[in-house]
Amino acid sequence: MTSALIALPEERGSVLGSELERIGVHVVGVVDVSEIAPALLAEADVLILPATRAALSADLVAACDRAGVRIVTLGVGETRLLSRYGLPEALPEDADVWRIADALSAETPPIAARPVPARRRIVAVWGPHGAPGRSTIAIQLALELARTGRRCALIDADTVAPSLALLLGLGDDAPGIAAACRRAELGGLDAAELSRVAVAIETSAGAVDVLAGLNRPSRWPELSADRLSTTLGVCRDWAEETVIDVSAAFDAYEEVSDDLSGPRRHAATTAVLREADVIVAVTGADPLSVSRFLRDHAELRGLVGPAARIAVVANQARPGPLGIDARGQIRRALERFAGITDVTFLPHDQRAADAALLHARPMADVTPRSALVAAVRRLAEHLEPARPRTAVTADSRRGSSRAVRWLRPARGVRATSRRGSDPEWAS
Repeated sequence: MTSALIALPEERGSVLGSELERIGVHVVGVVDVSEIAPALLAEADVLILPATRAALSADLVAACDRAGVRIVTLGVGETRLLSRYGLPEALPEDADVWRIADALSAETPPIAARPVPARRRIVAVWGPHGAPGRSTIAIQLALELARTGRRCALIDADTVAPSLALLLGLGDDAPGIAAACRRAELGGLDAAELSRVAVAIETSAGAVDVLAGLNRPSRWPELSADRLSTTLGVCRDWAEETVIDVSAAFDAYEEVSDDLSGPRRHAATTAVLREADVIVAVTGADPLSVSRFLRDHAELRGLVGPAARIAVVANQARPGPLGIDARGQIRRALERFAGITDVTFLPHDQRAADAALLHARPMADVTPRSALVAAVRRLAEHLEPARPRTAVTADSRRGSSRAVRWLRPARGVRATSRRGSDPEWAS
């Protein structure tokens, strides 16, 4: 006969104990988790308790192992905790007595599968001179990546015109990326130190850790290539998604210089682009921006190599600067002169941009129904196609419009009338 010790809340534990006694399971006792003692474990074969962090501990699991007592848990949502202790998968909290009895008698219960962590990425947001919208896209992209539930960091590595702190309403006295690089050079940078120097901002998508940039561009020597590369290596352990805003210039051929030992003006941009897993290359949707982008894209490809993943984004798409079929013209130009066939277009939404500047908040927080917000969400899905799509009102424009809501009752009436007139439905 199997002997079970129940450590569940009083009402649930008493009912379950009575039911188990009826089907032939000996119940040693119904106790609180804090009352579990070695003497009780010595009399039991199985311990039944909730699958919660408050109930499960390393000491309790070790005590059960020493006494040869199996652990059966009830509840859901703690798969990671169960897999850490090598425990069986938890049964539903309202599982019936027969299902629990089967689990008590099972000789080799299935072990909870350990979640396979997704690969941690660094996403660089780059674009040519002319303010194509790098910083705005970097902020919104970080929010959309955080919306998937992964820890996301946003870093300002622009040594020419850092702007993330201003756009997010942060003070320019935060330690930020410069402090992280100094600690990296001294060998004292780890995930805990990054959390200390970062500023966590709460958004509609969850918390995003921000490493502010330099408060003066003249401090650019502090972001050397070696310091920044070491910092980015620690960032992979710190955050699951790291979005980095960089400057336009990277000087692919800056090694051709008389001073080979001196610091490089745009070493930060070069280091980030070489370390990045994905490069979001942003161009404005106008003739001047596209011309600059085509010139610099060739140098970018020469810097990172042909195998690097570059996602091309045409920002502020509108018919004004190009006339009829603006998107088609940009597609053809990029394909003809750079061989680029995959282009993501982001619409021009001046109202959303102004609202974000006014409130010093991300667009998704102040204008969640913006077409630009929805487009960046699709861009985030494009960068990681395997991720499940999160249902958000901002991207459900069709189902939430007044016209569609007005048509729904009419559709129902028409469907009912068709069924009534159909001989098959009538029979």
